[in-house]
Amino acid sequence: MPTYVYRREDGTTFEIEQRITDPPLTHCPTTGQRVERIITGSAGLIFKGSGFYLTDYARKGSSNGSNGSKAKSTASTSESKSD
Repeated sequence: MPTYVYRREDGTTFEIEQRITDPPLTHCPTTGQRVERIITGSAGLIFKGSGFYLTDYARKGSSNGSNGSKAKSTASTSESKSD
């Protein structure tokens, strides 16, 4: 469940977990003051590094991953030895 931030009439804030489908609160559950929901900018999801797809998924069973390039290089070396 997401956590929402609300501001009371006196300027203080509080957080509460609510379902996304629940309507926004109009009054504070502890003090009874009128409240408004504050839109906050959370960090979100950040990918760092040289590449999320290449480093995490390509080597785990992909037929076009690094294993295919190794097979080609071994085939080319065995052909050059037979010549």
